[in-house]
Amino acid sequence: MRSNYLLAAVAALALAGCTASNKNSSKEPAIATLGSQPISTSEFRYVYEKNNGGNDDAYTRESVADYLNLYTNFKLKVMEAEKRGLDTTMAFKRELEGYKEQLAQPYLTEKSVTDQLVKEAYERMKQEVNASHILISLAPDAAPEDTLAAYNRVMELRRRAQGGEDFGQLAKEHSQDPSAADNKGELGYFTALQMVYPFEDAAYKTAKGEISMPVRTRFGYHLIKVNDKREARGEAKVAHIMVRSKPGAPAADSLAAKQRIDAIYRRLQRGENWGKLATEFSEDANTAGNGGELPWFGTGRMIPAFEEAAFGLQKAGDISKPVYTPYGWHIIKMVEKRSLPPYEEMEQHLRNKIAKDSRSELNKAAFLKRIKQENNFTENTEAKAAALAKATDELLQGNWTYNDSDKALKQTLFSIQGKNYTVADFYTYVKEEQRPRTNGSAAHAMNLLYDNFAEQSLLEYERNNLENKYTDYRMLVQEYHDGILLFQLMDEKVWSRAIEDTVGLRTYFNQNREKYKWGERADAIVISAASKELLQQAQQQLSKRRYPVSFAKVNDVLFEQNKAELTADGKAELGKLAELLQQNETLTLEITGHTDARENTKVAEARANAAKVYLQQQGVPAAQLTSNSLGKSKQAGSDNTEAGRRRNRRVSFTLYTPELAALAESLNKDNPLAVQLMEKKFQRGENKALDAVEWKEGTYAAQQNGREYLIIIKDVLEPAYKELSEVRGPVISDYQNYLEEQWVQELRSKYPVEVKEDEVEKLVRQ
Repeated sequence: MRSNYLLAAVAALALAGCTASNKNSSKEPAIATLGSQPISTSEFRYVYEKNNGGNDDAYTRESVADYLNLYTNFKLKVMEAEKRGLDTTMAFKRELEGYKEQLAQPYLTEKSVTDQLVKEAYERMKQEVNASHILISLAPDAAPEDTLAAYNRVMELRRRAQGGEDFGQLAKEHSQDPSAADNKGELGYFTALQMVYPFEDAAYKTAKGEISMPVRTRFGYHLIKVNDKREARGEAKVAHIMVRSKPGAPAADSLAAKQRIDAIYRRLQRGENWGKLATEFSEDANTAGNGGELPWFGTGRMIPAFEEAAFGLQKAGDISKPVYTPYGWHIIKMVEKRSLPPYEEMEQHLRNKIAKDSRSELNKAAFLKRIKQENNFTENTEAKAAALAKATDELLQGNWTYNDSDKALKQTLFSIQGKNYTVADFYTYVKEEQRPRTNGSAAHAMNLLYDNFAEQSLLEYERNNLENKYTDYRMLVQEYHDGILLFQLMDEKVWSRAIEDTVGLRTYFNQNREKYKWGERADAIVISAASKELLQQAQQQLSKRRYPVSFAKVNDVLFEQNKAELTADGKAELGKLAELLQQNETLTLEITGHTDARENTKVAEARANAAKVYLQQQGVPAAQLTSNSLGKSKQAGSDNTEAGRRRNRRVSFTLYTPELAALAESLNKDNPLAVQLMEKKFQRGENKALDAVEWKEGTYAAQQNGREYLIIIKDVLEPAYKELSEVRGPVISDYQNYLEEQWVQELRSKYPVEVKEDEVEKLVRQ
């Protein structure tokens, strides 16, 4: 709830231009002062132009003055919150830091690189690549000697493949991708954003039939052989019926599965309903209930055999022959196909995916390169070499430490915009981040830690200086800062107070009753029907005011033979029924007793009475209950088994309501718009058909917009004052506005507002 209010508060600030800069410099011209605190002209101009710059009347005196009045009211509230120290609490700081982290993300990226990657991904999605690969595994942080060994090994395999050896056989024998033993390194078709970026990049840049140079990913080194390239097939939505049959299953089970899928296929060929067969026979529990329908998918998302069969279907409604996959047998039905959407529709989706994709590493590298230059990153190479030389094998065990009295700790390793980062800072980071390693050297591990420390320091410095570097970011942060404060104080002074202060609300209502009056009203029933016949049916049933209820299912209560005593299960069922009747006092219940063919008919009456008495004992008023007995159930003659007789020894129930909605529901079974019924106190203007007749007691027939109307005016009510219960929502809203106005007046007395008219004139004339 709090977050919803806060977002509303921040949105309100944005609409009102309620952003602010850091504390104003006393040297800047001020457009107004609040007590002793100035609002600089530059600050006000920024927020004013941001929110009003595009308006035709933006720079009229009236527009600027109105906006300045709104802005000063806002600033007064923020000032009061700061005076009370609300911006110093841990809860406030924690909440603001969370928002700052979110707001900073667009400023900690290289937008030009992202734009290029998004366009590249879209263009690549127009094409699909079929490739095979050989993987030589290598950890991302592998030591240089291990990296070189893996590279040489994969280069040797490349020479052998180019020398004529079968690439698939080499993959089967040497690839460290576990699946290569079965698929000989074949990956099938894929498109952009389905493989790690370096792999995808190499595959798209390698010609058909060629083998790439070794490609490094987080998995190791790859050799990629491009088997084919084709135009993208887009996406498909299909439904399937599946019969499970796993590879290696006993021959008898496999044969039974094949016979079962063939039988279903024959029934489909005869024109039987797909949805019915899917519900009855498909063994995919997740889709059988919705006709076997699967989500949209494109190339590389499904098992190849399934995918090929699906895209082989030409038009909606086409059905494939049974297709086998490792999951079993499938019959596939084409629902819909679509091509690649336009770039404008895909752009945001691609940006979101790329932010989580391995492409983001390219963006990060470009961003770090830029901020190194912008922030004058300078290394002390001698101090760096000496610091790295302190690495020992203890670092590989995760328990490296250093001598904290070493004078070298004070040496500067690097500086960022003049801020020095010392050897001691780096060693503290090493102690916190070190972990045991099973390979590589201590020197390599220390180098990796240094690179991470320098990178983290750069990012942290940039993040901490975003407010000084980017005006828009500073303003956004201040907007959220002020929004949180505004929420806290508005909640205390206005929102919650208006709801909780019932005495004040009542007093305000009594003092302003003239604002809350009914005009002339008609207490009426308005029936609209598609035809005269339907209107007549509605009119005939209108007088009953007792309509069966369909929204609640009421179970029968069963009895032993020749007995009218309630069982424990029967009492439990009646308990639920009693609760329902007590919750809605307009409901009535008809209780009907039944017997089987061998029982006395008086038993039916006794059973109905037993149920009625029990419901009254549970607190249901007698006025809500009626009982009768049908004697022998109609089913008794047709089902004379013991089970049938047991079902007939019962009490059944029918719920009724006077609500016209129940009547409308029964009349609208075949057409939801056949009949509409409304019963209420109408004000003029609420219903055109009612407005068209004379407002006097009586019954009126009318036609309007091709529909038949029956209007029954029961009474015409004179204008009257509304009760608080009838307008509580609007009164609370008005009371909140009143409280806010009173509070702003108090703040203006506490912090007198002085507008600098000469600065206003400058803004108007610009």
